[in-house]
Amino acid sequence: MKHSDRSRAATISRDSHGLPLATVGHLYLWYGSASAREKVRGVLDRFAIPFLVEEGDCVVARVDWLEMRALIMPLRRNLTHMEASAISVLFKADGKPLSPADIPRVKSYTQFAMVAESQWLTELLDEERFTSVLQNIVHSGAPARVFAREALLRGIGRDESIIHPVYLFDAARGCGMLDRLELAARRAAINRMLIDEVQELLFVNVTPNAIEDQLASLNETIAWIDTARIPHARIVFEIVESDKASDLPSLQRLLAAHRAAGFRVVLDDVGAGYSGLNLLHQLRPDFIKLDMELIHGVTSDPYKALITKKILEIASELGIQSIAEGVETMDELAWVRDNGATYAQGFAIARPTTPTLHGRTPHGLM
Repeated sequence: MKHSDRSRAATISRDSHGLPLATVGHLYLWYGSASAREKVRGVLDRFAIPFLVEEGDCVVARVDWLEMRALIMPLRRNLTHMEASAISVLFKADGKPLSPADIPRVKSYTQFAMVAESQWLTELLDEERFTSVLQNIVHSGAPARVFAREALLRGIGRDESIIHPVYLFDAARGCGMLDRLELAARRAAINRMLIDEVQELLFVNVTPNAIEDQLASLNETIAWIDTARIPHARIVFEIVESDKASDLPSLQRLLAAHRAAGFRVVLDDVGAGYSGLNLLHQLRPDFIKLDMELIHGVTSDPYKALITKKILEIASELGIQSIAEGVETMDELAWVRDNGATYAQGFAIARPTTPTLHGRTPHGLM
């Protein structure tokens, strides 16, 4: 066994009498690859937690339960999916040496983190440490004119770091909490519209597969909107991950319910696959958003250009307004304008606003 190159003072949380505040044990991480090893050691160094490196590609850190939980999410964000699946992990609280009886308790880091994610995500939702940021959607022919603003979910970590929606939804999907996160995202969007006094349309994302009873969740969302005294005509619901929707009749009923309540709907990621185009005539949305991968490099790729142009022509002929998403250069903006996109959205036009929580900007803003 050899020590880490950098010596650290013990960081275990203790009370005024020097006694540990939480169960103390050893966290074993069998890292499996050189890249994973460096990431594991880097996170432990960043948190000033001493560790040992044992034979058999194993990092051992003496931590209490609270410290371990604080480590799990930053480390998971640093690992690729393949690395997280390949790392084996065990937290042994009794301080005794490893034994064959511990083998069934060893899990992949992905499995281990999933349990922690449910606790971490529950706390984030219970404490309402989430907010929305807004990104402009503009008239393609007059980008200074804002047509609408899309609400994008952000979580706020205990260290005040910004947690982006891809990670939030991955965590929620892994621990069966998509329904709570979906509703929290809608509530955050409505609150942001009020706080920022948004006068334009607000685009609110809806994930069809996230909630089992979508009609009940729509009624709950309507209640929030009505309490906020926001006219329904100012809200547009954006159907995301629609190409993965397996129950088309249910999706059609859901969109019909939104329209019956006075909302308009957007079909997201059109052009990402056959199903997205197929849904165009089956759902007949008010707006479509072109898949951003079609927009990236459209000025230099004749295949992308032809496909994108045809989709824009189809939308125009059907009377559907189109939004080119992911516009990152002025050349791309000029191209989508010249080829008939009604609106545009992307970093070349405006980045999302700065996240705020309870009226202030988190210190860990990234």
